[in-house]
Amino acid sequence: MKSNEEFWQRYYNQSKVNDSDKFGRMFPFLPSAHKDTKKVRSALLELGKKKGIMDNDSKNLDNPKIPSGFTFFGQFIDHDITFDPTSSLEHQNDPNTIENFRTPVLELDSIYGGGPVASPHLYDITTGGIKLLIDKDFPNDVPRNSQNTALMADPRNDENLIISQLHLAFLKFHNAVVDQVIANGITAPFQAFAEAQRLVRWHYQWIVLYEYLPLIVGKSVIKDILKNGRKFYKFKNKPYIPVEFAMAAFRIGHSQVRPVYKVNSQFTAPIFNSSQDQNHPDPDDLRGGKRAPRRFVEWSNFFNTESGVVQQGKKIDTTISSPMFELPFVPDPKALPQRSLLRGLSFGLPSGQDIAKEMFIRPLLPVDLSDVADLGFDRKTPLWFYILREAQIEKDGTRLGPVGGRIVAEVLIGLLQGDEQSFLRENPDWKPTLGKKGKFRMTDLLKIAGVL
Repeated sequence: MKSNEEFWQRYYNQSKVNDSDKFGRMFPFLPSAHKDTKKVRSALLELGKKKGIMDNDSKNLDNPKIPSGFTFFGQFIDHDITFDPTSSLEHQNDPNTIENFRTPVLELDSIYGGGPVASPHLYDITTGGIKLLIDKDFPNDVPRNSQNTALMADPRNDENLIISQLHLAFLKFHNAVVDQVIANGITAPFQAFAEAQRLVRWHYQWIVLYEYLPLIVGKSVIKDILKNGRKFYKFKNKPYIPVEFAMAAFRIGHSQVRPVYKVNSQFTAPIFNSSQDQNHPDPDDLRGGKRAPRRFVEWSNFFNTESGVVQQGKKIDTTISSPMFELPFVPDPKALPQRSLLRGLSFGLPSGQDIAKEMFIRPLLPVDLSDVADLGFDRKTPLWFYILREAQIEKDGTRLGPVGGRIVAEVLIGLLQGDEQSFLRENPDWKPTLGKKGKFRMTDLLKIAGVL
C-alpha cells in the first residue's frame, strides 16, 4: 500500500463488489401458499386488520427472556443486510430480479456507506476521514442536515428514535475504537481506519452470533449448524438473501415491539401515534426524523445493565401491538400486519406447513390454527403468520420455533460463513479483544461507545 489515496480507492472498489446482489428462494421448488386473487387478498387484509385477530393488547404479553433493546438490534441487522425499495404489494415479484441495495453480509455498510471516498458526508474530515461524523452541537443525536434529514447510509435507521439512537451508538463505538487503535501504535490514517473497522465489524458479528441469535433461536440450533453445517440455506459463490427469511422469518420484530416505551427518565411515549402532527418538532411518539432535548435513549431501559429496570420485548406470537396497525408514514394499508401478509403473497411464499414438511419438521396442526380456519389459512398458512404462531405454540413465544428458528439461524450464520472478511471465515478461533476474558455483549459496546 503506497498511499492513503490508494487505500481509499481500493476500499471504495471493494465496497461496490456486491451492489447487484439479488434476493432468492431458499425453497425454490415449493409452490406459493395461495394464488394471488381478490379473495385471498381480502382474507389477508381481514387477518391483519386493526381490531382483528392479531390486534389484542390484553394478550400482548412481555417476553421474560429477551430485553426490548434486541427488538431494535434485530431491525438494525435487517437494515444492514437487506434493502428492497422496488418491489410492490400490488403484484407478483420475482426475487431473482429484485435488487438488494444492501450487501448481504454483516459488514455494517449501513454505518460505513461506501467509505470516506464514496460517502464523505458520513465522515469527520477534521480526522482525515478515519472517524465517523458526530455533530458537536448535538452529540446526543445522529448528524443531520439543515432540513433535519439524518446523514446516514440507510435512511431506515431513522425510522424511529430507538434505532436512530442505536445507529448513533455504533458511530461513537467506531470512533472510540479508532482512539484505541491509535493508542496501541497504529497511527497511519488508512491503517488505523482499516483496523478499527475490522474490530468494529468483528465485535458486532460476535454479538449477532453469540448473544442475539441464542436469544432468538436457542443455543442448540446454533451449535448444530456450526458443527454439522447448513441443511437448507445453500449458495455457490456468495450469499444471497432468501425471501423466506426477509419477507417472513426475520419479520419477528413486528411481534416484539411494545406499544409504549420509557425512553429516559423524562420521556415515555408510544412507538407511533397516528394522530400526532407529522410536522411537530417534538412529537409525543417515537417516530424518527426529529431533534429535541428529550429525544435520547437511556440504554439501561433496553438492555440488562447494572442499573435501571429493563423493559422486556413482547412475546414472539401472532399478537401485535396496536400502534403497528396505524403506521403514520405509509400509504394504505397502514396496518403493518396487513403489509407483511401482502408482501408474502406478492413474493409467492410457500405455506408454513409445506416448508415444515420440506425440513422434516412436524407441522402445526389445524387445531393450532383454528382461529384462521374461516379465512382458509388453517392448513395453508401464510409463512409469516405461521412462524409467529409456531413460536407461540412451540416455545411459548419466548423464541422462534423449529421452522422459523432454523431459517433465521442458517441465514445469519451463512452470511458470516460466506463472507471472506468475517471473523468466522477469516479467523474462526478469534475472541473479542475489547471485552473481558474473551466475551463481548451489547452492553460492552454501549459502554465503550460512551452512551451507557
